[in-house]
Amino acid sequence: MGGPPSPGARRSAPDAALRYARALGEFGRGHHNLNYMVRLLNESDRRLMGCEEGETITVRERIRTALPVVIRTWQDEAEILAAIHGVLPHVPRCLAQYGDVSILSYVQGVPLSSICPNGKPVASHLIQALAGLLADMTQVRRKDLPPLPQSWPRSSRDSRAFLRTLAITADEQVRRHNWGRFGGLFATLGIPEDALVRFAERVPSMISRPFSLLHTDLHRDNVIVSYHGDPPLICVDWELASYGDPLHDLATHLVRMQYPDHQWWEVVEAWRTGMGQRRSKAVHGLERDLKHYVAFEKAQSVYPDVMRAATSLGDSYGQRDLDAATHAVHRALVAAAEPLRLKSVPDEKAIERILFRWNASHGKRHSRERAVSSIKWERDDRLLEHPLFPRRAVSEALFEEGAASAEHVFKGTAHLSTAVRVSAADYPDPVMVRRKVGTYNSRERRYLYEHAVLRAIEVSGVLVRAPRVLALGVSELGDEFTIHTYEGPKGEIKHPQHPVDGLLPHEADDLVNQLEALTFVDREKLEKLDPNASSVNFFQGLCDELIRLVGELPKRTSDLARELGLPSSLRLGEILRRHQVTWRRPVLLHGDLNPWNLIRREDGSGLTLIDWEMAMVGDPLYDLVRHMHLTPTLPEIRERLLTRWSRLLPEECTSGWAQDWRVYRWIETVRSAYVDLDRLVTGDSLEAPNVRRAVERYTMTLAEATANLGLKTKSMANPYLALALPHGDHGGLAADGPPDGM
Repeated sequence: MGGPPSPGARRSAPDAALRYARALGEFGRGHHNLNYMVRLLNESDRRLMGCEEGETITVRERIRTALPVVIRTWQDEAEILAAIHGVLPHVPRCLAQYGDVSILSYVQGVPLSSICPNGKPVASHLIQALAGLLADMTQVRRKDLPPLPQSWPRSSRDSRAFLRTLAITADEQVRRHNWGRFGGLFATLGIPEDALVRFAERVPSMISRPFSLLHTDLHRDNVIVSYHGDPPLICVDWELASYGDPLHDLATHLVRMQYPDHQWWEVVEAWRTGMGQRRSKAVHGLERDLKHYVAFEKAQSVYPDVMRAATSLGDSYGQRDLDAATHAVHRALVAAAEPLRLKSVPDEKAIERILFRWNASHGKRHSRERAVSSIKWERDDRLLEHPLFPRRAVSEALFEEGAASAEHVFKGTAHLSTAVRVSAADYPDPVMVRRKVGTYNSRERRYLYEHAVLRAIEVSGVLVRAPRVLALGVSELGDEFTIHTYEGPKGEIKHPQHPVDGLLPHEADDLVNQLEALTFVDREKLEKLDPNASSVNFFQGLCDELIRLVGELPKRTSDLARELGLPSSLRLGEILRRHQVTWRRPVLLHGDLNPWNLIRREDGSGLTLIDWEMAMVGDPLYDLVRHMHLTPTLPEIRERLLTRWSRLLPEECTSGWAQDWRVYRWIETVRSAYVDLDRLVTGDSLEAPNVRRAVERYTMTLAEATANLGLKTKSMANPYLALALPHGDHGGLAADGPPDGM
């Protein structure tokens, strides 16, 4: 064979090869490259690339439009191949390279995937050969490899630092790079922006293992079964190679090879044997640490899997294509749920709707669709068309919802809300598209329809600052939605400010003013909009509802509650029946005035009350007391609230308040003792900032609740035992997020 091409010939060699390649057509398409098999016929071109007569080459052309969905330690595959060729002589050689085109020597054989498809068992002798390939990589010396990035661990044995580096690198190179285009989709699917960073923070201590060369992408398409059998298997496609803990290579291999479950043990044992013979210290801590690398592979894979599924649908696609993409996304979310600590995974029907909206907003058309500039929907007869927001504006809002950026998607405990702008009908301000979170299952009952409550407030003309309902309907795939006015900063979409540390004096006055205005909401109009708005005995109903909630708690929560000294539902009912309160005129209540449901207005005029899904008709004193229970309230602010409230509201709404407000306060403390314990045990809604705050102070809540009940907390009980129960390990609770309903 002739020598390597001269520097002056490197530009013309790939050009010559591409002329042949494109004429013959591609023989392989990867996620990042087009591969052509070419046999050069021209003598001058063969000399340029150092090829012998009749030798076949591979022309690889990088797909410039490919999504950046992989971690790259080194950018130049040619440097990697040159470094490892001395130890692994059968890997491809880079003959020439220029720009996006590389000329590689051709590896004779067939991909393992062609004789053993994904999901099928792999013969034992092939498993042993694959383990040998991974073990052989340890023989490549570090000094022969290209320089590592500055972010790489300084120690070549620190496995924990390596895994943390992998997670941070995946966040930087994959998640951040694609967040502008796909961030809204990730947020809608329930993947937090900081999921990989949080994963890195949770990496535990690990056994030290000597680092070595890693392939990191050893799946069935990248393993060639050679014709001559010596060696039997050859690794190709080294562009994602890295340097680190060899256990990472085993984990990626196990996941990407898609072995049947029963073969995992066989593969692990073959790797242990093969690796132990070449570098015995590399197998230390195998049983303990492999699961951490498998968890990372599943965690980081959710990003490329979701992006590839979302973009797999052509400009016009059919239901079969949508079903396949939906299944792929659901599978990826289920796999990543535990390692990323996703609070919930949408079911396939919800994912189908999300993908449909996302593709529609990006100009893709379902085969049954006639237009791609809007989404079809049907109006809910319970709400008439709003004069300021006609039908075409609703269609445009639904269309824009799918393309919203991540910072415009607000995921709360019960709703997914997306802020969008519309041009139809010259509507000037952003609006909020709200949808129920499909996996949300509240223990606490909802009494009224939110749209009916907001409409009643609007038509009553009372001075309550609340969103207005612009539309209510069902889109073409059967998912219900509501469109509200956007109550954030005027004229722009950004996170609003909430009184998370308590109300300022003028805000306390403004809140009481609005509670007073609620007493004038027309009850007859509300009952016409929602028949559930009638009221019988509010206090008795409140107690009965708490007894029901406690009685229906899951067994794991009930068992722990008993260990912590909380009474059963039967005993709780006996205690509650000892108390009564004065009758006060029933009025419309917000029901959940926690700080994240209060928005500070930019002009300093007061507060806007959002998220009315827990609204009810009942005792006006309850709304004020529940607010003080849910919000940090200084003694002077509490006194200000109670004094102004008792003076401003009509007498039939305030009589007997001085004796009764403490009754409501201890009932809410008792309720929190059960509800927050259940959230600790189940992990439900812990990403919501109001929930996070509540569970973080659970020790105080428990002590106060048992004291109110006249019981003693068991001295041996530790409420954070809940965190050690199955599926309850939520140490490092989710960071504060946006409110549920803006």
